[in-house]
Amino acid sequence: MAKPVGPICNLQCSYCFYLDKERLYPSPHTFKMSEEVLSQYIRQYIDSQPGPEVSFAWQGGEPTLLGTAYFRRIVELQREFGAGRTVTNSLQTNGTLLDDEWCQFLGDEHFLVGISVDGPRELHDRYRVDRKQQPTFDRVMRGIELLKRHQVAFNTLTVVHRENARQPLDVYRFLKGIGAQHMQFIPLVERTGESGQLSAPPMADEPAASVTPWSVLPRDYGDFLVTVFNEWVQRDVGQIFVQTFEVALGNWMGLGSSLCIFAETCGHAVALEHNGDVYSCDHYVFPRYKLGNVLEDSLHALASLPEQKRFGDAKRDTLPGYCRTCEVRFACNGECPRNRFLHTPDGQPGLNYLCEGYRHFFRTIDPAMKELAKLLRSGRPAAEIMHPPKAAPSPRLTASPSGIARNAACPCGSGRKFKRCHGRSA
Repeated sequence: MAKPVGPICNLQCSYCFYLDKERLYPSPHTFKMSEEVLSQYIRQYIDSQPGPEVSFAWQGGEPTLLGTAYFRRIVELQREFGAGRTVTNSLQTNGTLLDDEWCQFLGDEHFLVGISVDGPRELHDRYRVDRKQQPTFDRVMRGIELLKRHQVAFNTLTVVHRENARQPLDVYRFLKGIGAQHMQFIPLVERTGESGQLSAPPMADEPAASVTPWSVLPRDYGDFLVTVFNEWVQRDVGQIFVQTFEVALGNWMGLGSSLCIFAETCGHAVALEHNGDVYSCDHYVFPRYKLGNVLEDSLHALASLPEQKRFGDAKRDTLPGYCRTCEVRFACNGECPRNRFLHTPDGQPGLNYLCEGYRHFFRTIDPAMKELAKLLRSGRPAAEIMHPPKAAPSPRLTASPSGIARNAACPCGSGRKFKRCHGRSA
């Protein structure tokens, strides 16, 4: 995950954990990835990939602040170093700076665009405001309409916070209404330290910090997922793709998780800052998790360091005994270690803050997931779960039941008169 503009953004969302990262770099500082770093990163990243397709993920901050000329240069470098490989790009944006020039470029170069939108106007604008604390909903909607006009593929990323978690159907139906077919629901969990600033992920010897007022409540998040799942599994299977549901199905089918938070171990998704610094993870951009810099060591070497392997294995190795015996461990695996700052009922540290919500969700979807897995294993479309087989028809009546008038409704349930249905053979 590359952040070519670092934490710089034109918005100032109340819940954004990344704005604080400006403090990692001395002032004055240019938060723009230099040509040298950009070139080294693209070359090293392509060289490190074993397959014929290489996928780049560009995030921020707000990457569109760099302008289309900067991203045209990115595409040039990818072609220069690609050596015939297929190179794809995804771009995560708040959508407020998109215009016809941007969308024409994104469409021409087949970028997949992720749009951050938290639901209908009142829910989106609750925390997603600009630096003047003005709402952003209308600007985001304009950006989405431009993407659709230029036929740019997009998905939505929705931060599930304290407010919108309580209106799951409003959020889900709104996203469907704006044309989103691929959705991500990211639970907002942010801790504060004694200074009131956002704190680093917990260490084993640290006391638990409190969560921010906008962090989602565990049970609310579980209810949010269950409510959306119930609507999706009845109406939208095969038409709408929700990342959490797709990943869960992979685990129910025994394929393992394609998303790090639900995998047994992690550590394969390092984060690259604008100056070439490489960190263990996007949520671990803190000094103690810095691996090095791509101008000094190769990206492959940094990602292969023993300390990075220990970082990834710790997700499994530090899981409390309470979680190891949980019936939904295969689907959860303790979720992200950054959220493991509670104590288990027996007093052991390392319980995930969202445990209550996830247990509720995974237990609830178990029957449907088993049915979906069964359909797919048999080579049938998952959408068949929305149309269960009809009950066998009632057996034909061979004699006229006592007391049924010829013009009465036939008792077989056909809706026809008895004389024109089973009355004919009675």
